[in-house]
Amino acid sequence: MRYADGLFGRKDPPRGTPPPVPGTPVARTATGTVPAAVPAMAPRPPPPLPAAAMSEPAPRIEEGSGSRLIVGPNIKLRGVEIDDCDTLVVEGRVEATMVSRAIQIAEQGSFKGTADIEVAEIRGSFEGELTVRSRLVVHATGRISGKIRYGKLLVQEGGELSGDVGTLAERTSPDRPG
Repeated sequence: MRYADGLFGRKDPPRGTPPPVPGTPVARTATGTVPAAVPAMAPRPPPPLPAAAMSEPAPRIEEGSGSRLIVGPNIKLRGVEIDDCDTLVVEGRVEATMVSRAIQIAEQGSFKGTADIEVAEIRGSFEGELTVRSRLVVHATGRISGKIRYGKLLVQEGGELSGDVGTLAERTSPDRPG
């Protein structure tokens, strides 16, 4: 490829050759400057999802315009009080006291402490004192241990509850101390 002499001794590329894009590497040759071959960069593939994430959708509790706190995988949150959070999503580890509307514990997530909530979906583990005023759902991979009180209960085959387990109505019955 031969370049013609241009104005001020600059070597101009032959007609029809697109000008180099600013920031593009150039190569200096005996006949002038030409765009250098840039190796094509393959886009990074997304990180692989765990097999469990592919088999079951993430837990969902009525999504709305409320406040939502997500504790992601590999995150540890300790020694806190969580108040006025509409939905807490636990994918990592949480050690806390919580008074809120809903909690979702993902399969790899764990919560240790006290929770007083309206609705709970447990796919991971909960240890401590759990009071669910409305609906407690324990999925097949869910494990709950401690003092557990609930309004309504749904446990999938494989889900586990252990400890002091009872309905909220039992807590206020005259023959049982609350």
